[in-house]
Amino acid sequence: MKAMQLTGIRQMEMFEVPAPEIINDTDVLIKMTHIGVCGSDVHYYVSGKIGSQVVQYPFTVGHEGAGIVEKIGKAVTLVKPGDRIAIDPAMPCWECDQCKAGRSHTCRNLKFLGCPGQAEGCLSEYLVMPETSCFPISKELTLEEAALSEPLTIGVYAVKLSQMKPGMNIGILGSGPIGLSVLTAASVHSLGNIYVTDKLDYRLNLASKSGATWIGNPLNEDVVAEIKKAEPGMLDMVFECCGKQEAIDQAIELLKPGGKLMIIGIPEVDRYSFAIDDLRRKEICIQNVRRQNESLHDCLSLLNSQKVNIKPWATHHFKLSETKQAFDLVAAYQDGVIKAMIEI
Repeated sequence: MKAMQLTGIRQMEMFEVPAPEIINDTDVLIKMTHIGVCGSDVHYYVSGKIGSQVVQYPFTVGHEGAGIVEKIGKAVTLVKPGDRIAIDPAMPCWECDQCKAGRSHTCRNLKFLGCPGQAEGCLSEYLVMPETSCFPISKELTLEEAALSEPLTIGVYAVKLSQMKPGMNIGILGSGPIGLSVLTAASVHSLGNIYVTDKLDYRLNLASKSGATWIGNPLNEDVVAEIKKAEPGMLDMVFECCGKQEAIDQAIELLKPGGKLMIIGIPEVDRYSFAIDDLRRKEICIQNVRRQNESLHDCLSLLNSQKVNIKPWATHHFKLSETKQAFDLVAAYQDGVIKAMIEI
């Protein structure tokens, strides 16, 4: 089968590799149809690593996928051949202390698609996954939406983890796919005002159409001052979704005493710093968000409710052979890209 693999920094080639086979009775062979290009994929493309996770070339990335079940192991009961499915890229062991505590996303033995040292990614024609990672979709949803459900699930999980309450005023710093996923998941709650920032106006425009009360570009205005004018008591909660130190600093300024900072963005640096005086005096709570924890079912239910629309996220479409072009586009934030989709 064909697979697109990283071969060096900003280098990628198509290879003919052995097709995966069903080994375990609970395995599912999937014919891939759609793969989304994630910011973490691009980190591996431009830097060759994320923190301690370093690429050994050649390597296949990609974890936002959907496809059609081709074949199943003899013990599989959750899906059948011909089913259209969304794919959870996490493959926990289900036996360690974390899994038994309901934290399969921090499984001690976790394997995750497209993560160096764990599992090859899904930028290929076929993929084998355990049945617990395969979620049939309704006839109302497209396979593209199924692939987009992976980033949306992060927002669904982050909102659930935050324990936000009706009437809260929140901020979302960064309105790329992850910021939009948080906005989309939060928009169905009975919140107060939602303030969204980004350095790219086209992303802000989509955020405005997706439920943001206020949008602001920190390159053009003092977003902290403007939000404080609108909310003198400041915000109950801020979701940091861009992985930037300046966004962390803005979040601390924007939060009211007793507020909560939800850190979701993946930074390019190894360390953040915090204004400890403000952090301490306000008694700010900091919650990191690690991907998502068994929230794909809730995410698909949200999509089936038709209360949200994520179709506008897919702004660009490419063939598998054009994957490098897609990665270059996303890495450079070109042509109004929100989400580049690879179609097989």
